[in-house]
Amino acid sequence: MNAEREALKRDFLSAAGLGEARRARLQGDASTRAYERLHLPSGTSLILMDQPPSVETQPCPPQATDAERIALGYNASARLAAGRVDAFVACAGYLRARGFSTPAVIASDPGAGMAVLEDLGDDLYARLIEASSDEAPLYDAATDALAVLHDETPPDVLVADGSSWPLLTYDELALRTATEIFIEWLPKFTSGLILSPDAVAEWDAVWAPIHARGAAMASVFCHRDYHAENLIWLPGRVGVARVGLLDFQDAVKAHPAWDMSMLLHDARRDVTPEREAAVLARYFAVRPQVDAAAFMADFHALGAANIVRILGIFARLVARDGKPRYRAFMPRLWRYLDRCLSDPAPAGLAEWLARHAPMAARA
Repeated sequence: MNAEREALKRDFLSAAGLGEARRARLQGDASTRAYERLHLPSGTSLILMDQPPSVETQPCPPQATDAERIALGYNASARLAAGRVDAFVACAGYLRARGFSTPAVIASDPGAGMAVLEDLGDDLYARLIEASSDEAPLYDAATDALAVLHDETPPDVLVADGSSWPLLTYDELALRTATEIFIEWLPKFTSGLILSPDAVAEWDAVWAPIHARGAAMASVFCHRDYHAENLIWLPGRVGVARVGLLDFQDAVKAHPAWDMSMLLHDARRDVTPEREAAVLARYFAVRPQVDAAAFMADFHALGAANIVRILGIFARLVARDGKPRYRAFMPRLWRYLDRCLSDPAPAGLAEWLARHAPMAARA
């Protein structure tokens, strides 16, 4: 552990009156964040979030041009956020003011990249389902929460608890950069796979109308990482508050289908076609104003974009970062992608994959 960073954490906790807390590191994920559970003398617990600003490239400035964003790096081009604590605080406040369960912010220092948060517990959807809990009420509640979130147009800037953060649109550059990760990293992941300039040009042409549609229909607060590892079951609460939300600091304004894809195309657990159908039917029942046919076309197209984005990220984690465990998630993602290629399918994508990324390239 970096000694200087550790000293900063001790000083931060001491200033927050938590210097006596016993600290226990929690299992991390693919991000640059780290979490610790703080066990207080009173017997209660809190969560320390540690996101060093220096380990991430800059977020997207709200008025930046495409060229400026590309020059700033991946976060400004595609991710838009950069895991910032002020983003977390502002998003948490926005959601909490609307009845959602996000961790209350006990103390924060955005400049240092630290925050102390309410501990919502360990009942992640993923762990409960692994332990044979009935998944139906969990997914029903998660669907209802999305429906409520999608019924409101969010502001351009979120302000809460002393922090403000721009809610940027998941636009064509961001979507294009996301799908480009796949063609950049799949050849480095798959031995012998070479994509010609013509193949790359065809790839771009397939995605151009999908990117345009996704940007044009960007209208709702998008959690961006809405899946079973980031949802906590809180059955003692009422309504949408029963779904505890984590890791929403990369939120954007996006098409409503994006978070639905995150929920149903879960890289770390199988979501069956039957569960997918039940969730979508419930969503349309709760939001009868939605054009179901148009939504399904966008769900398949943007879902495919989301899946190839994740495949590209996992290929990068394996090939560049030496994290082979992400290879195990990739067959599931390919199966989800095949599901998205059902009718109505993103035009041309199945043909491109058949020619340039056949089954032998997927291992």
